[in-house]
Amino acid sequence: MTSNPVSDALSRVKPSATIAVSQKARELKAAGRDVIGLGAGEPDFDTPDHIKEAAIEAIRAGKTKYTNVDGIPELKEAIAAKFKRDNSLDYAPEQVSVSPGGKPVIYNAFVATLNPGDEVVIPTPYWVSYPEMARLVGAEPVFAPAGVEDGFKLKPETLDAAITAKTKWVILNSPSNPTGAAYSHEELAALGAVLDRHPHVMVLTDDMYEHIVYDGFQFATLVEAAPGLYDRTLTMNGVSKAYAMTGWRIGYAAGPLWLIKAMAKVMSQTTSNPCSISQWASVAALNGSHAFLNERNAAFKRRRDAMLEKITAAPGLTAPTPEGAFYIFADCAGLIGKTSASGVTLNTDLDVCAALLEEEGVAVVPGTAFGAAPGFRLSYATDDAALEDAGQRILRFCKAIG
Repeated sequence: MTSNPVSDALSRVKPSATIAVSQKARELKAAGRDVIGLGAGEPDFDTPDHIKEAAIEAIRAGKTKYTNVDGIPELKEAIAAKFKRDNSLDYAPEQVSVSPGGKPVIYNAFVATLNPGDEVVIPTPYWVSYPEMARLVGAEPVFAPAGVEDGFKLKPETLDAAITAKTKWVILNSPSNPTGAAYSHEELAALGAVLDRHPHVMVLTDDMYEHIVYDGFQFATLVEAAPGLYDRTLTMNGVSKAYAMTGWRIGYAAGPLWLIKAMAKVMSQTTSNPCSISQWASVAALNGSHAFLNERNAAFKRRRDAMLEKITAAPGLTAPTPEGAFYIFADCAGLIGKTSASGVTLNTDLDVCAALLEEEGVAVVPGTAFGAAPGFRLSYATDDAALEDAGQRILRFCKAIG
């Protein structure tokens, strides 16, 4: 036996780059360095009080026991009502799955449906966990480029070219992590027309940032725009981003009954039910007032615009304006091959991000981690003063490059 007998499946998987960057920033801060971490995808706002009160009441009422493996009936009903209210989608509560976070929703669906050799089409740039979860279950990620020249959105002809007889899933994420790009109703309908021609393909739509959009953008989800895909689409969402509930760990999805039952079977032998208290808090989140979103989105937009101003003014960087989420994905091709102020040759975006952290104390995630080099993702989900400081540091870093 070797000293580190990890499985073949785990050997195919890379650790999360976003978590690694956040951890590195924390370590440098602990060592006394002046570091501004822009790596984490986590709102800096607190969970709204009415949600916290619902959790406290659930504890006091003794709602601390095991629940149904994939969610309490009250939460499933709230989720079904949310889909009807916000997306004009009709799902029965039994078509809803609740998991301990968004990642388990995806992983449960993959475990339930994928076999070795199956393919999962993933637009690039992509969220770091999509391809790794596919690999973990023995499937193959197939990358469909959606570059800056396309506004980071997948074109119908690119999607069509990526689909083969082995394709089992296509993943769509809007608004996107890492780019903030969001698909309009018309753009989703065009992608749906392609998928209509490939009836063997299922679709996972990751709508986690649905409520964080700007400039009057009208959010749409795939089945809303392409109703013919209802029976082979898993529509995923959660409470982590809009409600600032990242640590509560609740993700959910709705889809065809056979798939929801299969995902419940996976959960019955892995995680079991999500935290009971978090589920009751999520009922309050979905059923309660959403008035707080306007103020928070206004703050996010202000931060987005301020940071974009710095990125646009920085030599060697370009970035389109995100429609949603709280990320900017900056193309740094203009810095490659040049030398930083401390004499580091910037051959890759990894070099750029390492030099930015070392020389200016700003932590961002290299585009390589998202399948889109050279570039980097920064999160503007932090306070205005820190963002202003970080923007000035990035600007200074780029201007000093020779």
